[in-house]
Amino acid sequence: MIPFPEGISPDIFTISLGSFKFTLYWYALAYVVGIIAWWRIAAVALKRNSLWPGNIAPMQAAKLEDLVTYLVLGIILGGRLGYVIFYNPTYFFNNPVEIMFVWQGGMSFHGGLFGVAIAGFLFFQRNSVAIRSGADLLALGSPVGLFLGRIANFINDELWGRTTDVPWGFIVTSPDASKVCGDLIDPCVRHPSQLYEAILEGLILFLLLLFLAFRKKVLRDPGFLAGVFFIGYGLSRSFVELFRQPDEQFQSPSNPLGFFIQIGEMGLTMGQILSIPMIFIGFVLCFTSSKNKTA
Repeated sequence: MIPFPEGISPDIFTISLGSFKFTLYWYALAYVVGIIAWWRIAAVALKRNSLWPGNIAPMQAAKLEDLVTYLVLGIILGGRLGYVIFYNPTYFFNNPVEIMFVWQGGMSFHGGLFGVAIAGFLFFQRNSVAIRSGADLLALGSPVGLFLGRIANFINDELWGRTTDVPWGFIVTSPDASKVCGDLIDPCVRHPSQLYEAILEGLILFLLLLFLAFRKKVLRDPGFLAGVFFIGYGLSRSFVELFRQPDEQFQSPSNPLGFFIQIGEMGLTMGQILSIPMIFIGFVLCFTSSKNKTA
């Protein structure tokens, strides 16, 4: 068993000037660095015309700054509304003002993805960018942000996996992380599901997309890379859901594993339900990509 590292905190530093107080959190830094990393990777790809259909990049790298503005809005609005709608609609229906309290936590990847899709579509339509190639561009560096976000979840001591006795399980001591163990399990050891996701949907998926884009040049088949991203994330998330601690709002005495859809002792979590359409869409994009050389 591995003790959870001592001395790490969700916040990096705090600056106080009179009544003004600013705190930089690891989670916020993960968003910022993830977006900058995507920006840099996208710029490199756009400057290599040979990677794209007809040896012509779908847009100029100089336009990325405008695209990032769209994407930031899509991530924040989509991520927050996704959490509200998919994971805790009753609470926020009764407390609508708290929908705006993003700093209190509560963001959904699937909601953020939907927001990015809408934001990207609007930008691509306005700037005459081929939708499928635009989707490939969005997918290329996205796993970097996913990796950093899951590392931030780990540092924040949140989104732990279920209790376990595997040698690589982490001993957690914070009240929120250890309450699932109650007084019956000491020490409280849980799957580091945040790290599972960081490795699968972050590091491994990122390396795969880089290999396909820059070595195999699959960007010449518009939509293929986006399809691989959808499939890779959907499969990774569905697998890790088997180890993640269920969302409290979905749990009950008859449904201890927090399935959103339950059939007997089996079922699907909300994360798995939202990932299944991603996998399906991913296969459609991959199988139709060669037919859309100019899409």
